[in-house]
Parts: sequence; C-alpha cells; structure tokens
Amino acid sequence: MLSEPTNRWIQRLTPQATGRLRLVCFPHAGGAATYYLPLSRALPPDIDVLAIQYPGRQDRRKEPSRTSIPELADEIDTALRAQLSGPYAFFGHSMGAVIAHEVTQRRQVAGLRLPEQLFVSGRRAPSQPQFRPESPRTDGGILAELREAGGTHPMFLEDEELRAELLRIMHADYRAIDTYRWTPQPPVECPITALTGDNDPQAPVPAVAGWSAHTAAAFDLQIFEGGHFYLDKHRQRVADLLAGTLQTIPAGAAGEAGLG
Repeated sequence: MLSEPTNRWIQRLTPQATGRLRLVCFPHAGGAATYYLPLSRALPPDIDVLAIQYPGRQDRRKEPSRTSIPELADEIDTALRAQLSGPYAFFGHSMGAVIAHEVTQRRQVAGLRLPEQLFVSGRRAPSQPQFRPESPRTDGGILAELREAGGTHPMFLEDEELRAELLRIMHADYRAIDTYRWTPQPPVECPITALTGDNDPQAPVPAVAGWSAHTAAAFDLQIFEGGHFYLDKHRQRVADLLAGTLQTIPAGAAGEAGLG
C-alpha cells in the first residue's frame, strides 16, 4: 500500500493497477483507509483503488479528528479536485456513503466531472429519517454497538490502549453523524447503486431504497444477506458487482486518471 506523499487525505491501495479507471472509497465511522485493502485485492487489476484517510487515525492519528460531515466533505472535495481528471467512481459505506454523496453534490455544483457511478452502502437515504441509537453515546454504548454491528477486529475491543484509541475516534465520528442534517439539493446527475444487508437495523431496505430520489440518472438496489457489515462476508460478491458495473465505463486516455 502506498500513500501519496503530497496528499495526506488519499491512500492508493493498488500501486500495480493499470489505471483504466479509479474507484475512490470512503470509510465508515471509526474506519480507516486500510479497511478497503481486502476489497481492492478482490477487484480486477485495471481498477485503481484509492481510499480516503480521515484525520485522527493511523498515519494521521496526531491530527485532530473532524466532528462535522460538511467539514469533512469540503476538505475531501478540495483534496480530490487536483486528483480526478479521468473516469472514476465513488464507494462509501455507512458514514462514508454520506460523505461520498456530499462530495458528489459539491462537484456537481462546481461543474466538475462527476463519478461514473456512486455506490452507497449500509446507509439510509439522506431524505429518510436517520438511525439514532436508543442509548446515549457512552463508551459502553459505543462498544456494545460495535460488537453487535461487527466489522471491528476483536483486538481493538479487548486491548485497553487500542480500545481507548478507537473510542476517541468513534466519539468524533459519531458527533459528526449525529449532528448531520441533509440540506435538500437537486439529485446528482450520475447513477447510484445502493447496497445493504437484509438484516441491518441501521440501514433497512426501504430506507436504503430511498436513494432512488437522489439521482437524476439510473438507480439500482442490491440486497445481501447479513447485517451492517454484510460486505465483510460477501466481499467477493461485492467486488464482482463493482467490477461488473465499472467495466462498462469507457476507459479514459492513458495517464488521464493519474494522481497529481
């Protein structure tokens, strides 16, 4: 895995990819760019996978975490503007789906090239009532939610130092999620594929289907067996779905999608 030294927001997960097109991945709350490393390895080599690295974790752990979805979207939008000139797509899971959509809206307002496909996973549509936990966001409540949802390596829950680090990140990310309010805007002019587990209380199928109202192009809904982290169990199926969709997109000129 390589990090682009001039852009701390972006990590390139497929340095050997031929770069026919780019897939930019946005992590979930508490997640980091490396979460998408297994998915990147399951994709064909002509898809160049980039992952967004939020502040406050891994190589950016000394930076203050952001507590605002709009602030994150603004900064990521700025970081990507110099990087995406060829064909690309966005994939965001949970909180990452919200941020990917917000960045897409910003690019549309600015008249920039939009993603060829916006994949939103494990998240209710912005116009739907959002998931709010019944219990307060205490350390105990957060840990219980993480255990129930899955997707977190047990060592982060069992080791005292790692657990404290995770909770620091989660409190910031949950503050961003809990204070987020969608501002109605015109639908994006790119197709949306929404993915969810059939047993995900955070993103039930009817609420995820509501993403259809947020695109002026085609919409597709894909349902997998499982809960909030269904994609861990069905990684290859998800990769095949992404590849099947992305391989219908015409390739850009050689070098067109290169990192700046």
